[in-house]
Amino acid sequence: MKVTIDLRDDLYRAVKVEAARSDRSGREIVGEARETWLTGAEEAEDRASAEAALAEYRRDGGEAAESFLGSLAAETKATYDPVRG
Repeated sequence: MKVTIDLRDDLYRAVKVEAARSDRSGREIVGEARETWLTGAEEAEDRASAEAALAEYRRDGGEAAESFLGSLAAETKATYDPVRG
């Protein structure tokens, strides 16, 4: 997909300088910047979601993962124990 973007003159010059310095095209520089920005935005969203989940866990008195997984294992063993058949 082709996209046209408007860059301020100083940003355009900075892209051109970095392209020349790193022997890459301006398209590569802008593409890398876009990917870095998107990755950062996704990571920030993930952090916010994790923080909200942790706040909910603390507020509602959630169960520790180790305890929860242990109870699942015990339930599975009781249900599917080959000795009980």
